[in-house]
Amino acid sequence: MEASQKNAVKHHDELPKEPFNETDMLLHWTNFAERLKAKGQHIMATYMLMDDPVLEGTTIKLQLPNESSKVDFDNNKNDLLGYLRGHLHNHDVSIEVQVNEIVESRYAFTPQEKFEKLKSINPALELLKKTFDLDV
Repeated sequence: MEASQKNAVKHHDELPKEPFNETDMLLHWTNFAERLKAKGQHIMATYMLMDDPVLEGTTIKLQLPNESSKVDFDNNKNDLLGYLRGHLHNHDVSIEVQVNEIVESRYAFTPQEKFEKLKSINPALELLKKTFDLDV
């Protein structure tokens, strides 16, 4: 039985290392984030979608806005790594998280933030708001 178990366990050198590109990685990254949202794990999904990760070789580099989000992401990234390694057929994939205090969230939560975001896309909304004396 021990001999059969030793044969079943693959060494790191025997694991798949197929090449992949940033587009493939981003597709699987987004799919995993959507799966997390569907399961109700919105915090991890938000960290993943906060900023687009960058691929350098087989290392995925992600920037997060503060140290606490980095710690939280690092504590929960094992499932993500397993998913990416399996779907990209490359077991050399790793994730490196960097803290960048300047990174802005792409999400708007309050009505005022939503209005400001839409106004940045279409400045005519400010004129519409003033013309009809609308509240946010």
